[in-house]
Amino acid sequence: MADTTDDPRLTEHLRQWVGDWPPEPDEVRVVGSRAREMPSWDGSVRPFLGIETPAGAVLSVPAERLAAVRALGTTVDEIGAGLAEALGRPSWRFGRGYFRWTTAPLEDGDPGVWLERDDPRVPRWLRPFNGPVLVALEQGEVAAGVGRKIHDRRGIELAVVTEERHRGAGWARRLVAQAARRTLDEGSIPTYLHAEDNHASARTADAAGFPDLGWRVLGLFPDRAT
Repeated sequence: MADTTDDPRLTEHLRQWVGDWPPEPDEVRVVGSRAREMPSWDGSVRPFLGIETPAGAVLSVPAERLAAVRALGTTVDEIGAGLAEALGRPSWRFGRGYFRWTTAPLEDGDPGVWLERDDPRVPRWLRPFNGPVLVALEQGEVAAGVGRKIHDRRGIELAVVTEERHRGAGWARRLVAQAARRTLDEGSIPTYLHAEDNHASARTADAAGFPDLGWRVLGLFPDRAT
């Protein structure tokens, strides 16, 4: 895939989603952003968000916590180590995930159909997304589906699930690619995020045309054990 790090759609999306973009070379920039106090695509408020690349990183926090977070250090790991305390969430944990995008998704037909979320055929796990969903139907039942997290007018994150009995048929990569093509046609950049240990999701991303360029999404997550 061609280098798209200067794609204006990606830049506009990250400026809105993270609060600023891009970083200077080798810079770890911490910014205060109103986005950290506003509801995100699913109505939840995320007090921290960052994007780390091989060239630099931007980390965003609520404006009133900016000085406290900047005082933690100058590297992502130094800041991450004290971030939960600085943001008043001591039981939460700092973590990384993969951040991918594409401008050249797999070309493999259009195996799925787009449905509104209130369509009776849409399973419960696809209903939380904030836009139409893409599904593969086998004998009238959903075999796999892609939901779109519409973060802003330039950034749409894709998430895919395949029903267990339908796995291994290639639905995930083909549906993700189809959803990515629609997203690009609409003038937005399709993104794909997954945990570092989710190897199945990594394979889907690679096969659908979302390469790993060394970018990571940074987050702060509630400790489920507390």
